[in-house]
Amino acid sequence: MEAMTATVEESRSGFRVPLIDITPYITGGTAAERAAVAAQIDDAASSVGFMQIVGHEIPSAVIDEFTEVLDDFFALSLDEKKAYRTPPEINRGYAPPKSESLSLSLGVESANRMNDFFEAYNVGVEAKEYPELDLPDDQYADNTWPQVDHFQAAVSTYFAEARRVAHTLTRIFADALDLPPDFFDGYTDHSLDVLRMNNYALPPGEVEIDGELTGMGEHTDYGIVTVLWADQVRGLQVLDSAGQWHDVAPEQGALLINLGDLMARWTNERWMSTLHRVKPPIVDGTIERRRSAAYFHDGNIDATISTLPSCVGAGSRYSPITVGEHIGAKLAGSRAGQANPYAKREAARVQRAMQRGLGQQ
Repeated sequence: MEAMTATVEESRSGFRVPLIDITPYITGGTAAERAAVAAQIDDAASSVGFMQIVGHEIPSAVIDEFTEVLDDFFALSLDEKKAYRTPPEINRGYAPPKSESLSLSLGVESANRMNDFFEAYNVGVEAKEYPELDLPDDQYADNTWPQVDHFQAAVSTYFAEARRVAHTLTRIFADALDLPPDFFDGYTDHSLDVLRMNNYALPPGEVEIDGELTGMGEHTDYGIVTVLWADQVRGLQVLDSAGQWHDVAPEQGALLINLGDLMARWTNERWMSTLHRVKPPIVDGTIERRRSAAYFHDGNIDATISTLPSCVGAGSRYSPITVGEHIGAKLAGSRAGQANPYAKREAARVQRAMQRGLGQQ
């Protein structure tokens, strides 16, 4: 029912997240079929920055097992979960409620710093996966696996499937941007990828609700593309080009896809890194449960991102930056409370929405 409600609201406002079937890229469709998919991706990336995909071929059994162990972990007591915390500079392990502020990843000072009301667990690509490369141990850190039955196996299986989907998407991106089919391969062959599992409903008494309730503050994603599995529960909101927030929930069996800052930089904002946030709904005074899992496909840490020649036009809006510099500044904001100095264009969009009085529920 939640997905149907979100669909009605989207149709009334005229805002919609396109539904795209990527089957031709999974099962070997014809050139014409693939071109049609690439055109749909280009249109969605240019107009919304969000899309939802079906035909991704992640087995439902994999998703079911993954969400079961996710539930088992978040059902642990807060003290048990806190045993899996890591330092802010290590993007792994458990993040408790009100320990982050995603708006600071944009350089935006919020009224209540570190007030995002969600908990999360992160795993990612490890340096030992690429023994021939000298990768930094902090960015490609070893994963911390909780003592929950089947957690490591189920999460690792889903991670591999989401990774496959992300690489399929960059192959579609290359076609949509008239680039060589393998263009993104050299930027992603040791990609700094992270899977973040989020939970927005907490047992009563574990954390005090104060100030404005923020599930996850307004932010843009950091890297190339995000593959998001989410409940069909409202909470995710996307900011349109007119400064209005819209509820978004996936169709049955669909994955939500959005572009990150690095893709916006590459394309000189031909493609959009769209601002979004989470406002968990309150039902009878408690937060209705919402879960999500975001696979962030961020690119090689040593790759330099410069505007594509075909997208420069009258001039580039961005200076070249390495993936490591960009991601590091973003994480210093969200996890360590340091405002990001490299996100002036993104921060300006948030500030304009606030000034217009549109950054409300």
